[in-house]
Amino acid sequence: MFQHSRREFVRDLGIGASALPFVLNLPSLGFANQQQRKQRLIVMFSPNGIVPPAFWPDEEGAKFTLKESLTPLEPFKDKLLMLNGVCDRVRGDGDAHMRGMGCLLTGVELYPGNIQGGSHTPAGWAKGHSIDQEIRGYLQKSDATKTRFGSLEFGVMVPERADTWTRMVYSGANKPIAPIDDPYQMFAKLYGKTKDKEALKSVLDDVKDDLKKVSSAVSAEDRRLLDEHAAFVREMEQELKATKDPVGHAVPKLEPGVKRDNDKIPAISKMQIDLLVNGFAADFNRVATLQYTNSVGGAKMRWLGIEEGHHELSHEPDSNTKAMEKLTKINKWFSEQLAYLAKRLADTPEPGGQGSLLDNTTIVWTNELGKGSSHTLDNIPFVLLGKGLDFKMGRSLKFPKKESHNRLLLALAGGFGHHITKFGNPDFCAGGALGLS
Repeated sequence: MFQHSRREFVRDLGIGASALPFVLNLPSLGFANQQQRKQRLIVMFSPNGIVPPAFWPDEEGAKFTLKESLTPLEPFKDKLLMLNGVCDRVRGDGDAHMRGMGCLLTGVELYPGNIQGGSHTPAGWAKGHSIDQEIRGYLQKSDATKTRFGSLEFGVMVPERADTWTRMVYSGANKPIAPIDDPYQMFAKLYGKTKDKEALKSVLDDVKDDLKKVSSAVSAEDRRLLDEHAAFVREMEQELKATKDPVGHAVPKLEPGVKRDNDKIPAISKMQIDLLVNGFAADFNRVATLQYTNSVGGAKMRWLGIEEGHHELSHEPDSNTKAMEKLTKINKWFSEQLAYLAKRLADTPEPGGQGSLLDNTTIVWTNELGKGSSHTLDNIPFVLLGKGLDFKMGRSLKFPKKESHNRLLLALAGGFGHHITKFGNPDFCAGGALGLS
């Protein structure tokens, strides 16, 4: 273990602020707490419901067949947990899309407000904080689990406008947190406060120099981590040089989800996933969310040969087989993003620990609706992947009694050792956390 204090180490090597968070988390320096396993949570969101026959396995238990929407997850089948029959039972103000989004991670009603949806009464923000922030707060209270950011909120083409359809993370009642959907802005948050590309290039240069300085002071394993981190910085440099225009938000005047950078969604998705995994490897945070567009998202997935907007297609009846095929293809693409995220985590060794990042991470892929055309909040898609919370994986479960999703939120907290009996509306917490272990 390195014997110098943090202050002496930084002073002697002249480490800059941009590289400091990553460097001080290297196991062999002994600064970061390495006495207990690092557990992590990712919540991944995609909108507008699913096509149930192309999504849910017919079987229960350990022997199940993945339907067309989920075939990209076949390599991770033994690490999957399918939860069919978990329902958002929260009612009150707002239409189904609004409640599906605002209540998804909070488990509580929306305030009355002036945002009018397609039906029902208008509504405002959620009345409570989200489960990811509850877990973040629990981890940040202890020096053994505290990290620089606690949580990071990633987005992919999330509209700039702030309303109940575009926000799923809440730090408290009436306090939504906007995801960052510009990869360069997220990179700047991780490595320094930069305003433009030139400043970011300077940050990258400083980081490279600092990683070289610390290389001789760490173990061989940590030198490998440094090399990987340096390679990541070089990739960001190349992306920066190749990009003529900044990847950012579309003009806010456009319709929900229809962005001028719509066709860049696949590239932005990859960049955000790479940043997310890199943040976990550097122990910047142990909780993350990854939000694709928004509730009622209307992205046009032309790279899949689909010209119609996602939300527009989701309203088509089951009898429209062409529309169902396109929706299945869309959800399969989201499944591919999940598979890429899982593979990146699986290919990244746990720094200073056992196994891979995926062995210590649980990903929850979910949606605001069970089915787009009916706007039902029953059978919300909840697909869990990874062994971070020690649930019994490799199973397809069916809950015939329409279990409240509040009970799943309790289970996520319990997986971190944070055993709470109520979260969100206590009326939907009867029975306590879902038994998933």
